[in-house]
Parts: sequence; structure tokens; C-alpha cells
Amino acid sequence: MSSNKNTANFGSRFGYIMVAAGAAIGLGNIWKFPYLAYGGGGGAFVVVYIILCIVLGHPVVEMETAVGRYAKTNCIDAYGVVNKKWKFVGVINVICTLLIDMYYIIVSGYVLKYAINFLISGDFGADSTSYYTNFISDPIEPLIYAGILMLVTVVLLSFGITELVEKVTKVIMPLLFVLLVACGIWALFISEGAIDGLKFYLIPDWENFTWKAFADACMQVMFSVGIGWAIFSTLGASVSDKNNLRKDSMWVTVCDTCVALTAGFVIIPSVVGAGSQMTAGPSLVFLAMTDIFGKFPGGRIIGFFFFTALIFAVLSTYFTILEIPVKCVEEKCKISHTKATIFTSIIIFAGGILCSLSQGTGLLSHVKLPWWAFGSGVIYYNIYDWVDCFSGYVLLPLGCLLTTIYCCKVWGYKGYEEELTKGGRDGVLSKYDRVVMTVVVPILTLIVILNCFGFIK
Repeated sequence: MSSNKNTANFGSRFGYIMVAAGAAIGLGNIWKFPYLAYGGGGGAFVVVYIILCIVLGHPVVEMETAVGRYAKTNCIDAYGVVNKKWKFVGVINVICTLLIDMYYIIVSGYVLKYAINFLISGDFGADSTSYYTNFISDPIEPLIYAGILMLVTVVLLSFGITELVEKVTKVIMPLLFVLLVACGIWALFISEGAIDGLKFYLIPDWENFTWKAFADACMQVMFSVGIGWAIFSTLGASVSDKNNLRKDSMWVTVCDTCVALTAGFVIIPSVVGAGSQMTAGPSLVFLAMTDIFGKFPGGRIIGFFFFTALIFAVLSTYFTILEIPVKCVEEKCKISHTKATIFTSIIIFAGGILCSLSQGTGLLSHVKLPWWAFGSGVIYYNIYDWVDCFSGYVLLPLGCLLTTIYCCKVWGYKGYEEELTKGGRDGVLSKYDRVVMTVVVPILTLIVILNCFGFIK
């Protein structure tokens, strides 16, 4: 069980934490968390989400980072260091990442569009919902903005993930958090109904909290924290042996969770105060923020800075989630990093085109892919929704489940503890840790998968 020790380390522990948090903090927190919490019982969803971050998010971050630091190679080979037959776990992770990359870059383009519109005019028409729908249904415009971000990412990645990203995210992540807090406080003052929204967000409504909401909370922890799709096994390859993985993993999870909760604090009171519908879904953050900034003194400028900061958060995530398949292609095909980046980006953007054209009333909106659900038979999703469902509700939990099995059974508690704690320097693997790894994480991941196929409702 040898490993390559030649991988470059991050410049500092704080730099790693900011890069890891930056990789996790992005659209998952600010775009996806609010609308899932909004439709999942408000405060009930929030309470469950926080608990899941503790018993699901943090333990898997530890496991994936330990796998990466021990192997110091790409995420596919990392799972083959102990046993070559287990490289398939890394393959599943890479496939999951590729699929998420495809629709993530498209939604990222939406953010760029809104930033530019705030800069130019700040005018979203009389109906911000129609503005959003018309934009995502356009066959060309969303792809232009997504293409710009993809091109920027490809160019910047050539400078190395452990250098450029580390410098940028040290500044951007704290700035984005401050902007979110400021927007949330302002939202409470500009709308009479915002207090009702805050109550909805903070006070649990258990009657409307279903198994579907629970599965959504589990999936959102995986998506938002970044577990199950090789983020931390990839970053872990560049983590110094001096780092305390237990503390670093805790800080990454805490930072990510705080941003998600703060995003909900901004979005949900604003939407409830504005009388928007619970069915707003993925468009929620775009509709809510345009409403908030439309009432701000100097809202155009603040809106521009907010969405610009969000673009940097998007990039900090995309640098990492694009680097995951790129590193695998580079090492497996034995080609340069630049060629691997270009090749991988072309594949991702091609998939992104299909996802984009299936949105709204787009050119491929009529194309439906089958999905089987127990008790409901075959149901059909558009391309975007099918990719989202398969990656988020099947591959993400499967990746977490297999990582847990790998650490518990293939690597073994003793070997895993040795790497995680560096021979006891950073503590021990307690009975609680073993119960969480052996029982809690597998049960939670299976609930998500079973719910997705209709076995749990």
C-alpha cells in the first residue's frame, strides 16, 4: 500500500480550509438550499439539515479527505491504493461530478446574466418570473453566458488549483457571507411580511415534513457540503500531513452550513414577504434577489456586487469540480493538464447544451427521459431534471455509501484511523465515530435512494 508523496501542498491550513469551503460553497447553498427548505417545511427542514450536517456531512468529509491524503493521486486511483478492485468507487464519483458539472455551468451562466443586467440597467421588466422563464428558454443566450464562464475556468485552471484559487477564495468567501447577512437584515425592514417568512424559516412545521423532504435534506447536505462526488478526495491529495483533518473537516462543514443557513435567512423571508408562491423552485433565488435589490437604495449597484460575488463563489466551486475529471483524464491518458482540461470541458459543455435546451420552453423541452418509480410506474423528466435526479439522488448517496464501506471494511478502522489522526496525534476513532460510519451514514444514503425510486414515500 504505497502512495505518491510528490503532490504539491496548499500554502497554508487557512488557505486549504478556504479552498475546500469555497469548493463546497456555491450555488448549492445560495441557489438550491433556500427553495428546498422553502418547500420542505421551513424550520423543520432547517433543523433536520443541521443534524444531517453533523452525522452525514462531517464524517464523509473526513473519510474522503483521508482517502485523498493517503493516496495522493487522482480520485479513481485513490480508491485503488488499498485494493485495486475498488477503483470503481472513484469512477462513480467522476461520473457523478461530470453530470453535475453539465447543469451547474448552465445555472452559473444565469448568475452571470443577472450580474451583467444589474450593471447595465437593473431592469427585469414588470414580471420578473416571465423574465427568468424567457431567458432560460432562449436557445442561445444562456449558452453564451455559460460558455464565458467555462472559458474563464479553463484558462484560469492552467495556473494550478492550489495557487490561484487559494488566493481568490481567501477574499471572496468572507465578502460573500457579509453581503448575504446585509441583504437578510435589509429584507426584514423592507417588507411587512418578511417577519412571517422568518418565523416560517425558524419555527419547525413537522406536519408538512415528509419523507421526500427528508430525502431532499440528505441530498442537499451531500450536494452542498460536497460529499459523494470526489471533491475532498481530490483536494485531500494536496493536504499536508501536518494538517489536522478532523478539525479542518469540521471547519469546512461549519462554513458551508453557515452560508446555506444565511442564504435561507435572506431568501425565504423576502419571498414570503413578497407573497411569492411556494412552487418557485430553482428560480427562487433569482426572483427573490431581484425583488430585494429593486427596493434597495442603490439596488442596481448592490445587486451587481452581490451577483458578482456569487460568480466568484461559483468559480471557486467550478475550479475544483472541473479539476476532478481533468486530473483523472490527465493521469489516465498521460496528456498535459491543458489538453485534459480542454477535452473534459468540451464534453461537459456538450452535455450542458442539452440541459440548457431542455429548460422552460426550450428547443429540447419536449424530449423526456424515463424514470421508474415503485408504485407510480414509469415517469418522465426533461434532460435537465433527469440529470439532476440521477446525479443527486442516486450517484451522490451511492458515492457516500461506497466510501463508507471502503473506509470501514476495505481499508479497515485501523488503517483509516492511522491516516485520519496520524497515529493518534489528532485523537482517536471513537465508538460514536464507528457507529456513524457503520450504521448512520449507510442508512441515510439508502433512504435517499429508496425514496428516489418510490420505495419510501
